[in-house]
Amino acid sequence: MKKPGIGLAPEGAPIIGLLTVLTLATAMLGWWPLTMAAFVLLWFSVHFFRDPERVIPQDDGIAVSPADGRIIRIEERTDPMGGERRVCMSVFMNIFSVHVNRAPVSGTVAGISYHPGKFINAAWDKASTDNERCAWRMRCGDGEEWTFVQIAGLIARRIVPHAEAGDELARGQRFGMIRFGSRVDIYLPESYTPAVGIGDQVFAGQTVIAARKKEA
Repeated sequence: MKKPGIGLAPEGAPIIGLLTVLTLATAMLGWWPLTMAAFVLLWFSVHFFRDPERVIPQDDGIAVSPADGRIIRIEERTDPMGGERRVCMSVFMNIFSVHVNRAPVSGTVAGISYHPGKFINAAWDKASTDNERCAWRMRCGDGEEWTFVQIAGLIARRIVPHAEAGDELARGQRFGMIRFGSRVDIYLPESYTPAVGIGDQVFAGQTVIAARKKEA
């Protein structure tokens, strides 16, 4: 059995390393106010870039959350990759959430579309069209196609992808991250229905947020 653990996203290594050196250097020089400030920033950076292991559900016909955070919206919207109307679920991440994003389903990355833009509050409706964002299209073995969109927010300034078009991703596998507070939208195929509600707390790769509709 795999032992649980908490790692760190590689994107945080330079920042954490620099702040560690700064904390030690100011402590050795006796600059205690600067030492305390550097230590607080170091603690925050380690907390922000944490990347805990997750227990990935293995049931058929489900999708897991692509991000840690809270469900702030479930409504029909136009899929930015396919153009059709689909149920869209929005997961809002605050600065204390784990920001590593994970694939909601297993499949092949069929397309990636990056759009530069603004950095308004990710919880607002217009963030879906105005903010910097990266849309992903994934095709599953059963023929279903999924779209999920990483959206930068008021503080977030960089979307970091870990996968490319053509890559095979397993459910719960890491595919990227967004630095400092943001949102991920997921567009459901017609055969799936939400399994959580607005206000629910969800965890990337672990919380089931959608399930295949039962046949009548």
